[in-house]
Amino acid sequence: MESLNWDAWWIAVPLVIAETYSLIDTFLFATTMWRAKERSGPESPPTGTVDVFITTYNEPVAMVMATARAAKNIAYPHETFVLDDGDRPEMAAAARAEGLGYITRSADWTDKPRHAKAGNLNNALFETDGEFLLILDADQIPDPLILHRTLGYFADEERVALVQTPQWFINVDEADPLGSQAPLFYGPIQQGKDGWNAAFFCGSNAVLRREALMQLGIVGYVRELEDSTRRTLRAAERLLAREAGRHRAMPELHKELTRLREEVTGARFVVSAGEPIADVTHQLRTQIDAASRRLVKNDMDLMAEDLAAIHAMPVQRDAERDVVVVDEVGLDALTTRELSPLAAVKSVGALVDALRVDRPGEAQPIQPLATISVTEDMATAMQLHSMGWRSAYHHEILARGLAPEDLQTMLKQRLRWAQGTMQVFLRDNPMAKRGLSAGQRLMYFGTMWSYLAGFAAIVYLSAPIIYLMFGVMPVTAWSGDFFARFLPYFLINQLFFLIVSRGIRTWRGQQYSLALFPVWIRACTSSFANVVFKKPLSFVVTRKDGRVGGSLPLREVWPQLTAIALLIIALITGVVRVLMGTADGTGTLVNIVWVAYSLAALSVVIQALRYKGPAAHAEEAEGAS
Repeated sequence: MESLNWDAWWIAVPLVIAETYSLIDTFLFATTMWRAKERSGPESPPTGTVDVFITTYNEPVAMVMATARAAKNIAYPHETFVLDDGDRPEMAAAARAEGLGYITRSADWTDKPRHAKAGNLNNALFETDGEFLLILDADQIPDPLILHRTLGYFADEERVALVQTPQWFINVDEADPLGSQAPLFYGPIQQGKDGWNAAFFCGSNAVLRREALMQLGIVGYVRELEDSTRRTLRAAERLLAREAGRHRAMPELHKELTRLREEVTGARFVVSAGEPIADVTHQLRTQIDAASRRLVKNDMDLMAEDLAAIHAMPVQRDAERDVVVVDEVGLDALTTRELSPLAAVKSVGALVDALRVDRPGEAQPIQPLATISVTEDMATAMQLHSMGWRSAYHHEILARGLAPEDLQTMLKQRLRWAQGTMQVFLRDNPMAKRGLSAGQRLMYFGTMWSYLAGFAAIVYLSAPIIYLMFGVMPVTAWSGDFFARFLPYFLINQLFFLIVSRGIRTWRGQQYSLALFPVWIRACTSSFANVVFKKPLSFVVTRKDGRVGGSLPLREVWPQLTAIALLIIALITGVVRVLMGTADGTGTLVNIVWVAYSLAALSVVIQALRYKGPAAHAEEAEGAS
């Protein structure tokens, strides 16, 4: 805090927060790599029955069938199923013509939450019976030996629930301007997480144990039913307490409502103690019915009293309408009576009746794959790890797929991934989740933490612009003191990164970690709005059948283009000051370097905008040669 320029606290404080964020991010990355595990392969031979699931929604039939035929030719004995969430007749006909299984949603899913890909897989789980599941996206062509290379892990360790392999894309060239390949993640990072038993499911190219998923579904069903029951009973308690307070002047009614509230309170404690919910709610329903009968009798008695009171009142007959008219005094007397609390008791009965064990709001009472996020993979893996299951990351390319071919599609894909991760962060934070080890908590938290980088990026881009253009310096120590502290950290950080990457090209990933700052910010804000304010998120299936086409998606990247323009202006301003001798030396030079680095990172957006797809790129390269 000593070196902050408090006169410019509005940029100095955000900068120190951003630097602190980055420092924590470095520690999390270092922790990930501390126990990196490199597996050579399973020791045991492959055993067990396998179902291969190919998930599809609206991908071209030819693409899906190419994957399905390759899956059918996997060397290990198995059954292959096309899981068509689009319910397309042409897809069904093509699958059956190849002798493949074809599964689509049943009528039970009509007007019920569909849960996107997770719902598609959950539906198929109850239509098949293989001990293990190989899950493939519609474009992921599997190697014939994929099961031979992965199934043995399940025999090596009894509690292995998941074996994940890399995702690799064949339509990405060496330049990879859209940053689709992720060699650092599908390599050192997943191997680091594997060392902490936290390598997680990535949605495709993975084998899962059915027993683990079904156990996860049953436990989740029981927990959700228990939570729902406790919430419902608490609501019933509040309703009855309010009604009892309103009827204190009527001792019998007050006593009846208080007694029923005590019954509800007792039921809640019994459920928390582990008693069967169906038995508890049945007993409570009996108590509610008995209370209702007593209240009805009380109502009848009150009605008799009212009729007697009306009979005793002075009345007059309206000769024209031939009716008896009660005067104002009589009406006032009748309106002072308390209304019957029977409606409140009926409301409590309706709440209890809603506690059905078949979960009528869902197509399936049991949902094995997690449905709390638009991306089911990480959430499912974290649930499995919290229940004591293990995972393994097998670092061998055993399936090859297709990446997005245009910037717009890539941005939507990254947004969905980030939104799904942040949904899990907000709904099931790993730092507070029971069952996870300390290492697992940090591994999951580290992935979620990384998506907060968008906010730090705003500060990192703004600080040098503000200094070079307006002379406002957030730090007052550009002397040897500052560099004595900063340079060792910075150099060791970069050296560590080089050692970890072991020759892997990581510059493209570093570029996009900064260049996608608007996507990360939008993911955080939209996920928060979804979880807290129930604002829906749209689920968009990633196109992998070519470019979207049309004009350049400038609207999608206007924040990055604006940042580039401001950085160029700041760079020119700084250089001019140096040439004119009006610069302050170290501070200006450091910020010029800072701006140059930021421009180099953001330049990937320009490359991505100009990118015309792998085929066109290959033709241009061939013409140039």
